[in-house]
Amino acid sequence: MHRYLDPASSLGEIMFGLIMTLTFTLGAGIIIDDEGREGARELLIALIGCNIAWGVIDAAMYLVNELFARGKRRRIAHAVRSAVDEQGGVSVVADELDQYFEDVADDKERHALYARVASKVRTAELKPNRLTKADFMGAFWSFWLVVIASAPAAIPFLVLDDARQALRWSNGILLAFLFIVGFNWSRFTLGRPWVTGLIFLSGGIGLVLMAIALGG
Repeated sequence: MHRYLDPASSLGEIMFGLIMTLTFTLGAGIIIDDEGREGARELLIALIGCNIAWGVIDAAMYLVNELFARGKRRRIAHAVRSAVDEQGGVSVVADELDQYFEDVADDKERHALYARVASKVRTAELKPNRLTKADFMGAFWSFWLVVIASAPAAIPFLVLDDARQALRWSNGILLAFLFIVGFNWSRFTLGRPWVTGLIFLSGGIGLVLMAIALGG
């Protein structure tokens, strides 16, 4: 999976799926009270269907973003090649990269780097902006991460006869996974895993308590 999606993107897709599912289950109390087990079954179908739909949308947006990113790079390359002189091409590169390097290199070092980049761009072949196998694999994983995130929430409705109890267990599972996502996400930053996980969990608990107070 991580050949096609970076860790932050994959964890973000999972979190999105969890939040979408939690949004469904938080508002499910009224349906279950009115329709009981049948209402729970309809909720389960709607929950999975919604995440499949959003998975498709996320996959499509992934492909669009990949095309956009490469199109932007082609535009920059064209601007470098169209510059009236070498310094003009260097300026184009500097406009794009200065934000990343101004804190780690001085003016002379950055200018030398940008000059080498501009020289390489002027001689490199501009490839057509087409979707590749890697793009489709990234979209595939974007889709499945959103869909799979809803699967744990469905388990209680499959094994418990009491629809209300199944709903509470479902919410509990989603909250636990929110903590896990927050915990793992912070490992790729300077954040503290337990603190970040608890922040994610606290936000989820707040949503659950609010829904219960409102009759959910």
